[in-house]
Amino acid sequence: MKLNAIIVEDEKTSRDILKNYLSKYCPNISVLGEAENIDEALVLIRNYTLDVVFLDVEMPFGNAFDLLEKVGDADFQTIFVTAYNNYAMDALNAHASYYLMKPIAIDELIKAVDYVTEIRTKEDALQDQVLATKTKTVDGKITIPLQSGFEVLETNNILYCKADDNYTEIYLKDNKKRLVSKTLKYIEEALVEANFARVHKSYLVNVDEIIKYLKGKGGSVMLSNGKEIMVSASKKSQLLSYFK
Repeated sequence: MKLNAIIVEDEKTSRDILKNYLSKYCPNISVLGEAENIDEALVLIRNYTLDVVFLDVEMPFGNAFDLLEKVGDADFQTIFVTAYNNYAMDALNAHASYYLMKPIAIDELIKAVDYVTEIRTKEDALQDQVLATKTKTVDGKITIPLQSGFEVLETNNILYCKADDNYTEIYLKDNKKRLVSKTLKYIEEALVEANFARVHKSYLVNVDEIIKYLKGKGGSVMLSNGKEIMVSASKKSQLLSYFK
């Protein structure tokens, strides 16, 4: 299981060592960024969906516990990396997943990553089990999985969905979007009872939000928010059947 991570450590040498160890011994860890202080770490945490944060305790202008307090209810697991053993109880109280001492022992690092991987795997399995019966339209609503649980959306508030590899971007009427860790085909099947049409391999649109169809080989549709989406030639007939 791939895990997205960041390293929060004020010493560049320590960051480089940890990153090298992770690359060599923990290939399932993808390091998305590095931070040398709390402010830089907050930016990364707010801009990435993270599974684990490797966190030094002592940093300039604050420490690890100050950072976790600012983050609040975190979706990620925390692995403390420190040269001091007197923070172990505080780390435990901060719900740390693991406590690594510097200099980092490779076998302990592997144990820490394996432990977090096991936690994440169980969380995903439980979430999929819970959502298996929920990710479908019920009374005009659809429940979509999030890393921290699930969210209920009104299907009539969805304008269109766009494929993004194994993810799907769901665009809403309020100009917001949701990134869901499910394929577009999965979302299409979940919306099978709603008025949605697959107009392209990458697009699923709310038929009720189509205000204009423009002719062409496949043509294109204009949605209520002004978004124009191309229609594949192979999907044209199916789309037009909604308007007969």
